[in-house]
Amino acid sequence: PQKIAIPSLGLSSTLETLRQNTDGSMETPKNPALAGWYEPGPTPGSQGPAVIAGHVTWNGAAAVFEKLKTMKAGDTIDVTRRDAKTATFTVERVAEYPKADFPTLDVYKNLDYAGLRLVTCGGDFDPKKHYYDSNVVVFARMTSTA
Repeated sequence: PQKIAIPSLGLSSTLETLRQNTDGSMETPKNPALAGWYEPGPTPGSQGPAVIAGHVTWNGAAAVFEKLKTMKAGDTIDVTRRDAKTATFTVERVAEYPKADFPTLDVYKNLDYAGLRLVTCGGDFDPKKHYYDSNVVVFARMTSTA
């Protein structure tokens, strides 16, 4: 995928490619202004849960997914793919989870439809650890392609 757009947030971002860290976790985007697609997972628009992550803040300043937690069921997300087609996803739900209770299965488990998961940090920020105590996850389903 090349780009993500979220009309309700006025957001548009090209996409970095995120890979897997040696401990099995997902890399985070290197550029706080860009979201990143998790390459080991499905491509947006293919069957399964495509995952796109972005920072909420960076060094105290707003980052690409700063307003992600304000999304609501029914909002749309457009992902422009490398084949120049746009896959449109509709948000089903938005939830926040303590990092210790991250819903790994709900985010990454196989689906019988084309899904999309947007992930960022949320909750309280610990300035000493440079760490948020929770994650915000947007769960969406593909509703059209053009």
